[in-house]
Amino acid sequence: MRLLVPSLLLALSCFAADNVVDELAPQVKTVVPRVVKPGDTVVITGIQLGAERVQDLYLSDHKFDMKVKVLDQSTGMIKFRIPPFAKAGRLQLLMLMKPDKDDDDPKLLEIPAYLLIEDVPVTEITQAQPTDKSGKAATQEQKGQKDPQNP
Repeated sequence: MRLLVPSLLLALSCFAADNVVDELAPQVKTVVPRVVKPGDTVVITGIQLGAERVQDLYLSDHKFDMKVKVLDQSTGMIKFRIPPFAKAGRLQLLMLMKPDKDDDDPKLLEIPAYLLIEDVPVTEITQAQPTDKSGKAATQEQKGQKDPQNP
């Protein structure tokens, strides 16, 4: 009985913060889609994702961190584009937090969410046909080649 009252007071004092929501770190609920290609758009939903809390967004393979372009950002959502130079593999989301005070350093927060970047197939590069001065495709006669059927 003696321990019940002090432990109850201690537990209540932990929850007695004035602005608990303002102090929360960003939390990610969903990342859609999970499998992407370079150039695709990804949407992250969660809480505390606004520009006042999240400064920058990165994708990391734990050797190289690449900054992504944020297209849209609100307190509940961040929409970003996968960089065109992103290599295939599994990448983790990192968020650079804005400092709480002017003298604090920004903090890098590792989010337990991963994206799988698929390899983009290499397409054949076709050779452009030569054109004449007007921009029209050159005929075989203009190219200096004779038609094998009409010598």
